[in-house]
Amino acid sequence: MATIVAGRPFLCLLALLAACGQPAATATATNTVDSSKASASEVRTMTTIEINAGTRKWTAQIADNPSARDFLAQLPLDLTLTDYAATEKIATLPRPLTRDGLPAAVTPRAGEIGYYAPWGNIALYHKDGPHSPGLVILGRIDKPYADLATPGAVKVTIRRHNAPPPASRAPE
Repeated sequence: MATIVAGRPFLCLLALLAACGQPAATATATNTVDSSKASASEVRTMTTIEINAGTRKWTAQIADNPSARDFLAQLPLDLTLTDYAATEKIATLPRPLTRDGLPAAVTPRAGEIGYYAPWGNIALYHKDGPHSPGLVILGRIDKPYADLATPGAVKVTIRRHNAPPPASRAPE
């Protein structure tokens, strides 16, 4: 009987150690961005941007990751988006974004904004794209975004939401 009683604390300790190790294994298992499954805390940390093209306007939620923070630091931007592969509109950024600590490759989904490091460009996806090494997801365009599929180049201004447009800033 003494052996069984002495064994109980050992079994409890084993169970406790096994339970403590579980969350760490789960936390390190995911290394990809799936904006459709963002947690409430991730959604709160996102920054809203505006993409203006004449009378058309989209808003987007920019993620909280190193590349996205680099992208936000470049705003406001005036870019000309051109068609690529009948899937996305692309434009070269003024300077490269960091990719520190991010997945080596992702599969973009319609509505996402990505940064393709090999070319140094931003991509606004109006269709799902192929799995792409060197691609980082920066955020997601709020619907509707289907008119991004309209063929042809489009000049856009990208800025933080609620930031005053450059032309309406008060003189200093």
